[in-house]
Amino acid sequence: MTVVVGYLATPEGEAALETGVAEARRRDARVVVVISRRSRQEQHADVDAELDALRDRLDDAEVAYDVRQLGRGNDVASDLVETAEETGAELIVIGLRRRSPVGKLILGSNAQRILLDAPCPVLAVKPPSTERRSY
Repeated sequence: MTVVVGYLATPEGEAALETGVAEARRRDARVVVVISRRSRQEQHADVDAELDALRDRLDDAEVAYDVRQLGRGNDVASDLVETAEETGAELIVIGLRRRSPVGKLILGSNAQRILLDAPCPVLAVKPPSTERRSY
């Protein structure tokens, strides 16, 4: 079985990766990290360095893993859902960021599509907050 993790080098992506590795250990599963690239403008050296650093971290975590860099023209949600279907995933882990009330109405479409279309449970995590809000 596998745990699919949506990853970008952002605080949200880091939280998803950390949680995905922990869930894979708990389930004795393989981690499949999906990096969904939309921009062809990115420097290849930067991308290669990022992938090498990611693989080093996964080696240090001592979990079975596969890193997939996708850019097949689909959007992020489709990449994650299709990877989960292909691998028989038992869990998808994604990172979420805080949004304004208007942003929640307009910009949460990838997370919503993953939640609705995934063939397995989805765990959405937030990065640790450096600021505490009081309501």
